Amino acid sequence: NLYINRGEVVSLIGPSGSGKSTILRCIVDLESITSGEILIEGNNLTDKNVDKKIKKEILLKTGMVFQTFNLFPHLSVRNNIVKTLKLVKKIDTSEAEAIAQKMLDLVGLSDKINSFPNELSGGQKQRVAIARALALQPDILLFDEPTSALDPELVKEVLDIIRKLKEQKITMLIVSHEMNFVREISDRIVVMEKGKILETCLL
Repeated sequence: NLYINRGEVVSLIGPSGSGKSTILRCIVDLESITSGEILIEGNNLTDKNVDKKIKKEILLKTGMVFQTFNLFPHLSVRNNIVKTLKLVKKIDTSEAEAIAQKMLDLVGLSDKINSFPNELSGGQKQRVAIARALALQPDILLFDEPTSALDPELVKEVLDIIRKLKEQKITMLIVSHEMNFVREISDRIVVMEKGKILETCLL
């Protein structure tokens, strides 16, 4: 069993192939589970009889940041966030643009609002991806190896943003190999191997 309390930061560690990323993908319904349950704020995501509208509302409580950024290359930084907000939350353009500006301020990229992904460094792309996830106001933010695709000198700027999110008491589940950072940022560390949880360490 794995539980995450509101405002808590939990990190998943373990060798490649141990199931860390799979857990995240199951939580956001990108992978189907064959047994067990996933409960988000008491709602069973895996109940076959759950109403589709309710399931969508449950999934909107989660935000995922991928290691490969997953930005739309043909859209500006602003529109990467605005388009997502309009598609997912059905809000109007002016409100979406105001949220985009606020989130880019938070991650220190307001000066890149009109840039396109190919004009950004890897660290900047990941910070835009974090801003896009935060714009949806999720109750829990999931990070799948957020620094693994970055050059070493760009890692710090992404980790600094995650530190800032912890200060704001945002609930986070993080998969990472950055062990010093994991020890610093986490309330608990969960060790996995071969698809199983071996132990949980309180920090």
